[in-house]
Amino acid sequence: MAVVLSSTIVSPLGINIDMSKNLGAKYSSFPKVQLFSVSTPLRTRKPVVTVASSRKNIGAGLASEDKKLLLERYGYDATEFTSQSKKSRRKEEERGGRNSQKEEEVVVQPRTTHRLLQVLAGTAKRKKLLSLKGMDVRPMMEVVKGAAFGILQAAGGCPTSLRPGRWLDLYSGTGSVGIEAISRGCSEAHFVEMDPWVVSNVLQPNLEHTGFVEASVIHTARVENFLERKDGAFDYISVTPPYMEVDYEVLMDQVSKSPAIGENTFIVVEYPSRTTMLDSCGCLEKMTDRRFGRTHLAIYGPKWAQKPRKS
Repeated sequence: MAVVLSSTIVSPLGINIDMSKNLGAKYSSFPKVQLFSVSTPLRTRKPVVTVASSRKNIGAGLASEDKKLLLERYGYDATEFTSQSKKSRRKEEERGGRNSQKEEEVVVQPRTTHRLLQVLAGTAKRKKLLSLKGMDVRPMMEVVKGAAFGILQAAGGCPTSLRPGRWLDLYSGTGSVGIEAISRGCSEAHFVEMDPWVVSNVLQPNLEHTGFVEASVIHTARVENFLERKDGAFDYISVTPPYMEVDYEVLMDQVSKSPAIGENTFIVVEYPSRTTMLDSCGCLEKMTDRRFGRTHLAIYGPKWAQKPRKS
């Protein structure tokens, strides 16, 4: 170590300290000594520089030229840094594009049919009918359908067939109720179904299979719109909507005020549990209200068809 006279202390932080000024005049006579002298060069460590940009605040912070100058000042290669950032951005964009494509791709299952239903009685008895697989179209159960037609036939005075007349099948779907009505003696049936696919792939083939095309009229329309039409009163009306898609209070109010109801009309309503049905529907009174598991069946009819109540 070499000893050199000096009045200044060189600190490791690079700050020059004058002992005579800081310690007072009384120490000015001390010999000047250099406290540190290192023969080996000190290693210089590059400071860590972080240049970050947020996608949320694009345009905020440093500009691209300022970033390059800052990187070069601390000994970094600006071109290498920008190329790496571009690659990372491309990867993020590719990942984002893949995720958006996956979200847009929605698998639509094809709608298929099978023959599980059948006509219970009449001229088309035991003929199989098409129905849609799944719960998109829920036809009336055969037990409920058989009970409903039995009550209507007894009320009309003929236990084996229906009185001739016109039948209106609301929310027809497969058309099994209206087809059963034609098979048992109705002269004409009107089917109201809003789904064109069901009409062309289920309802129309069922009418062709049973041979009831000439006695049928299909209305591809919404039920609430059809009930406002003035096509005359029907002798029978069946109301079998999808349970979760209708408000029965609103629906039955529309039915009661519709021109489709006459003084001698019979109305068959299928409804779920925990649903309250009124004792009357327009000028018609409730004839019966039965339960089949979670399915309920209410039938409204004219006063002359009411059974006398026991005292």
